[in-house]
Amino acid sequence: MMKSVIEYKDYREYVLDYYRERKRTSAFTWREFAKVAGFASGSYLKLVCDGKTRLREDGAKKTALAMGLLGFEFDYFVMMVRYENAKTDREKKKCFEEMEALSSAHNVKILGSEFYTFYETWKHSVVRELAVAMPGAKPNEIAKACRLPISAADVSSSLRFLVKSGFLTMDIKGHYHLTNHSLTTGRLKVVSVAVHSLLRQMGVFALEAFDTLPISERHFSGITMGMTAESYEKVVEELAECRKRIVSIVSADKNVEKVCRLNMQLFPLTEDLKSVTAGKGGEK
Repeated sequence: MMKSVIEYKDYREYVLDYYRERKRTSAFTWREFAKVAGFASGSYLKLVCDGKTRLREDGAKKTALAMGLLGFEFDYFVMMVRYENAKTDREKKKCFEEMEALSSAHNVKILGSEFYTFYETWKHSVVRELAVAMPGAKPNEIAKACRLPISAADVSSSLRFLVKSGFLTMDIKGHYHLTNHSLTTGRLKVVSVAVHSLLRQMGVFALEAFDTLPISERHFSGITMGMTAESYEKVVEELAECRKRIVSIVSADKNVEKVCRLNMQLFPLTEDLKSVTAGKGGEK
């Protein structure tokens, strides 16, 4: 038996599961599926599930009805499509929150929603580290230890969320412990919007640290360099490996003295030179 649509976060996955379930119990075909949904091409929905094309708003509604989705399930499926098609982080955030509201109203939790909340603000990641590094500390003491503006009430709220969502555990003495030293979102695409929000916040904090902290307490460096697409990919891989090595180093620490943030950034300062050169050639 298929899961409810509100247990999904990827509309393609749901459509494919629906097709497989119908196929398992009958001679159902992609052509028949497309016909019921009102698409001219018999292979259209298969192409959608293969990631070679996507549903639009009208197509989402027709497909939802063809799968028998009504009421909040219909709305949820359409919202998944809107999320996938959203062009900005703000639009994606709004869609995901509406999806989460629908699932919560029906006592279903979207896989990855706790990660979404975790990464949406810097407070959870910092409180998580401080709570473990300061055994027995009260929320106001944790708030005072933080350079960034946070209240004791915010710390208390964050601690409740972190424990409830499994990012921290608390022993009988009231001391907090990490469930995992490092976190990974894996293939949870819904989390990317929240991660983008966190990166923006940390970018602002980095600029403030550059202006306010003495050189002995911060390390900033950078390289401006010409790259090819191949060297870019290699550098990205090297940065990923470097990050893993750094996590391994700090995970071995027994007594944390401070909570720090490491930003890794690689971005273009110019347009693609091949396209610029091609453009100039076309004007002659």
